Formats: sequence, structure tokens, C-alpha cells
Amino acid sequence: MSDNSLFHSNEQYEDTITKKLSDTQLRKNLKSVMSTLKTNRKNLIKARYTDWEGLRELGKAVKIKALSHLDEFLERFEANALKNGFHIHWANNAQEANEIIYNLAIQKQVSKILKGKSMASEEIHLNKYLKEKGILATETDLGELIIQLIDEPPVHIVAPAIHKNRYQIGEIFADKLGSKLESEPEKLNAIARKHLREEFKDFKMGLSGVNFAIANEGAIWLVENEGNGRMSTTACDIHVAICGIEKVIESFEDASILDTLLVPSAVGASITCYNNIITGPRKEGELDGPKEVHIVMLDNNRSNILSDEHYYRSLSCIRCGTCLNHCPVYDKIGGHAYLSTYPGPIGEVISPQLFGLDNCGYMVNLCSLCGRCSEVCPVKIPLAELIRDIRSEKVKEGRGGVKGYANIHQNKAEKMAMQMFSSLATSGVKWRILLWSARAFSPLMKMTQHILPGLKNWTSCRTFPKINATLHHKIKHMKGVVYE
Repeated sequence: MSDNSLFHSNEQYEDTITKKLSDTQLRKNLKSVMSTLKTNRKNLIKARYTDWEGLRELGKAVKIKALSHLDEFLERFEANALKNGFHIHWANNAQEANEIIYNLAIQKQVSKILKGKSMASEEIHLNKYLKEKGILATETDLGELIIQLIDEPPVHIVAPAIHKNRYQIGEIFADKLGSKLESEPEKLNAIARKHLREEFKDFKMGLSGVNFAIANEGAIWLVENEGNGRMSTTACDIHVAICGIEKVIESFEDASILDTLLVPSAVGASITCYNNIITGPRKEGELDGPKEVHIVMLDNNRSNILSDEHYYRSLSCIRCGTCLNHCPVYDKIGGHAYLSTYPGPIGEVISPQLFGLDNCGYMVNLCSLCGRCSEVCPVKIPLAELIRDIRSEKVKEGRGGVKGYANIHQNKAEKMAMQMFSSLATSGVKWRILLWSARAFSPLMKMTQHILPGLKNWTSCRTFPKINATLHHKIKHMKGVVYE
């Protein structure tokens, strides 16, 4: 029940990308939201933080420490969580995690689960699994609710419905919820609130993700802006939290550093509306809170990533989504074009490792190598470098440690073409002749661009370039001179 249960061919990726590029409304929606998020982040950091780069260094150090001692911190977290009254379950993969949650629902005679936002649940395709078993998992996050109504996956790891504008959302609510057609945000929120309050009246089991799991305290920390997460975790009898094992850190002090980095990076605000720190189930004498809290510790190939001395840094991700917000490719095609739970730059790094290079390898083509993602990552993951290295794995030129590497077949024609390009690009004489030739024959190529192999695909979504080149000083400078 994970992404690698369905192999995605290059043709599937290319067809999807072509459709997204031609969707003008999608591109308009993405541009509007991405511009707002980037501007809010930039203005907030400038106005409120005196040493943002120093804070990033602290965040990087927190995550590196946690990953370097993850075995120890996991054991400490489990021991302290058990003392606090939590039930801890260990899931090696998506199937085990889904079975644990399903069996809990059966034991507690639950047929409906209300969910706060959880990318880990998206990763294991929990909703689909439960639906096939006769249990309804209902999303309560506004963005997640919108896309669940139209049976779509999240388009973004923080804002799952940013590809829909308020008019489209109004049509979805009118069609799926039977509400009056509205387009004002306040009225749309009221429609969603009324619908969800009915759901919250009689539910027994709630589910959430985990932002930080605190080893020293055996507690979990969730951040949100809508209040639905607090309802999903406190108004039920049984709370189930899905926690990727990389979310465990040592202390509340460490969590505070990461939270201070997470929120500005994600939404351009200094704090979220709700910080939910859960230290156990309802205790004797308390009037609210769940009677039981179960935490599912999810591995799903994370241990293998951790064991790689180079790619383990990708587990530092705190799921802020700022790399997506700044990516010049993501904002043209949206998250669905990546055909994976995790899109954008961070998706290009972790998806091949989680779900297989043979399944998700095409994703690394969706990168311009501009380096913006590395520049803005709050915990300084070298995303651009890692994407470039996974590209080398995809063409069988890497170290061979990424999942699915053995199933990749080297494209000999591609390798030959890149060797030829390398020969031309590293010789001043050859490169100058190539450009001059391209200029000389460009009128003919422009006339035949729609039928020439290779060029036909390239110009299908690009304007034919104007080429300016001369044989600089001609023959006397063609002795390996570096041209200015």
C-alpha cells in the first residue's frame, strides 16, 4: 500500500507533466500562492529575526545530533512514553502500520476515524487501506477535506489544496456537501466548519501525525492553525498518532529551535495558532482528553536511509515545504506531477529512497539545479547537491546504495550523448565551432523543428532560441585558448 506498489513509467510522468503545463488555471493558482508564501517568509525573517542564519545552524545541529543518536533516542522515547501511559507500536513498513491501525479500530469497534493532517498517513495510503476494509477515515484539515471530497492526493506537503482557488472550492462544496454556491473565504470556512462539527459530535477514534517526538519527556508535539488537530486528538476516546522514526529528537529545547524555524519557513508567520503538546492519555480526575493514546513508530525504509553516510541528511527534513515554495519547477506543474506523496525538491531526494529509484527516479529530472532549495532549507539540507547525486544514481554512475538501484538499466544512447556533450563543452575550440554551426543552420532547424527527433520534443513547450555565435578570431585562436 505504498507508492512503490505502482510502477510509474517515464511516459506516465511525461503525460502528467504535459497536462499540468497546459493547465493555465493551475499555474495561475500556484503562482499566486507561492508568491504570497515567499514574500511573507522574506518579510518576516527580515523584520523579526536578528540572526536567522545562526538559528538555521542550530536547527541543523539539532537534527544531526538526533540522527546520529537515533537508536538511543528512540529507546529513550519509548521508555518515557510508556511511563506516561502511551501505547507504542513499531511498524517496519506501510503494510504493518496500516494493519496496526485497522486492528485497533476493530478492537475498539470503530467504523469511522477523524484525521488531523498527517503526511505519514498519506505516505502509507491509510485512507485507501481502511476504506477497502470498510472503515471511513475523514479528513478534518480544511485543505485535506477539500481534496478528499474530489478524491485527490495533496498537492503540497503543508497546504494540500493550494492548486484550487476560492471559486473552485465553492463549486466543490456545492457539489459534494450540498451547500449554497459561495466564493468568499469566510463563508467557505463556515460551510466546512458546519460540516465538520457534525462529524465531531460522535466520533470515537482520532488520528494525527507528529511534528516532534521528545525523547527526554516521552511526549509528542503537534503544530496546526485550524484547531481541528486539537479536536481530533482530545475529543475522542482513542487517539492514534503516526510518527516517522526520524521525528524523534532529544529535548523540548531542541523542539523549540525546530518549531521556531518550521513555522516561518512554512507559512511566513512567527507562530502557529495551536501548539499541542501531548504527554499522555487522560488521567484520573481530568475532564477531557482521550482515554488511550497509541503511537505508531513508522520506519518504512528510513533505517536504510539513515545507514547511508551521504543521503542520511535528507532525514533532517522538518516538513516545512519552503523548498517547494521556492522551486521554479514546482510552481509551474504542482505536486501531482511528481506522482508521489512527497513532491518538490525534498520529494526528489526522499521519494526515490523511500519508494525506489526504479519507481520515482524520473522525479529528479524535474529540477533546474538553481540551488534555491538549499539556500532556503531551514535546517540546511544540501538538497541541490543530493538531487544531483541521485541523478547520478539514476544513470548508473553513482554508488549504488539507493533503493531500487539494481532494477535501473543504463541508457547507452543517453550515456553516449552525455560523453559527446562533455567532450564538446570542455574544449573551447569544439564548443565555439558547435555554436557557430548551430547559428549557421538555425534557420533550417527552425523550419524543421516539428519533425526533427529530439528537437521536436524540446520545442514542444519552448520557443526556438536565437543563437548568436561567431568563430572568434577564427583559426589563430583555435589552439585550446580559453575564450573571454
